[in-house]
Amino acid sequence: PLDEKALIDILVKPRNALVKQYAKLLEMEGAEFEIKEDALHAIAAKALQRKTGARGLRSIMENLLLDLMFSLPSEKNVARVVIDKEMVTEGVAPRLIYKED
Repeated sequence: PLDEKALIDILVKPRNALVKQYAKLLEMEGAEFEIKEDALHAIAAKALQRKTGARGLRSIMENLLLDLMFSLPSEKNVARVVIDKEMVTEGVAPRLIYKED
């Protein structure tokens, strides 16, 4: 069985890690992707709680970012998308940081 640290490593370390995949997708929309350390811990804890292990990480990330992936192309001047613990645990919307004109 994987522990929280191993799940976080799976999220960020491999060449095709989920965090890197979402960063690339958001980069195509002109925005940087920042995921806070506490959010990574919350995602890993949620996977452990659901007993889904590494396979559950993709589902959790998709549920977190699905609405954003549809709405971001219509947003103007988004420079960075920040994911924090509150988004994972409480369903708060991601923080969007806009470019200054």
